[in-house]
Amino acid sequence: MSWQPLIDGVTKAVNLIITGDKEVFEITIRSLQTAILGTLIAALIGLPIGILIGMKSFKGKKILKIIFNAFVGIPTVSLGLFLYVLFSHDGPLGFLELLYTIQGIAVGEAVLIVPIIVSFTASAIESKDEKLRDLVKTLGATELEVYMAVLREAWSGVSLALISSFNRAFAELGIAMMLGANIRGLTRVLTTSISLETAKGELGLSFALSFILLTVVLSLNFIVGYFGGYKRFGDIQAQSSY
Repeated sequence: MSWQPLIDGVTKAVNLIITGDKEVFEITIRSLQTAILGTLIAALIGLPIGILIGMKSFKGKKILKIIFNAFVGIPTVSLGLFLYVLFSHDGPLGFLELLYTIQGIAVGEAVLIVPIIVSFTASAIESKDEKLRDLVKTLGATELEVYMAVLREAWSGVSLALISSFNRAFAELGIAMMLGANIRGLTRVLTTSISLETAKGELGLSFALSFILLTVVLSLNFIVGYFGGYKRFGDIQAQSSY
């Protein structure tokens, strides 16, 4: 077994990154734009739902949580197929003209990660002591102010939901391929490019794009882990000072 193809691929990848290859740069920026847009859309929908589920008690709450938790692991290809039919020319949402566009991929990624934001946010809020809510209410806070106080306390969990959702969107392949069709210069993103270039035998470009994908995802995970741990350490210190 020869290691030469791997060595050659990695060497070429490093050269492409160091020299600032235009195609690599464009694909990376397009991937970031798509994932950020998808995460913003999902946050606008998922955060209010997650806060509501976490803060309120109502009939059917348990079932609703089970549904969102179940959709966290939905196969992306299946979801992509469903959205493809919706966005196609003859589909019910065909008039939006989202198929084969970056916006369409972003919407698909948003649908994929809404359950993550809802589930993580609700769990983070429910983990906070109800005494906090009662204390804020006794101080004359409005319902909105109570929500904001609890959300601030649960922010480490909420931020984890947002970062995890971004990572899922950024590293997603099935929906990007189904809705974007991997069109060069238009809808080609990191994951679809890696799949295509690997199939073509262009390991150098595949490795370069993979290194960038891994760098972004692992860096975000490290930042969340570091600051999350730092915050917990600060909370322990604060508690020990009483």
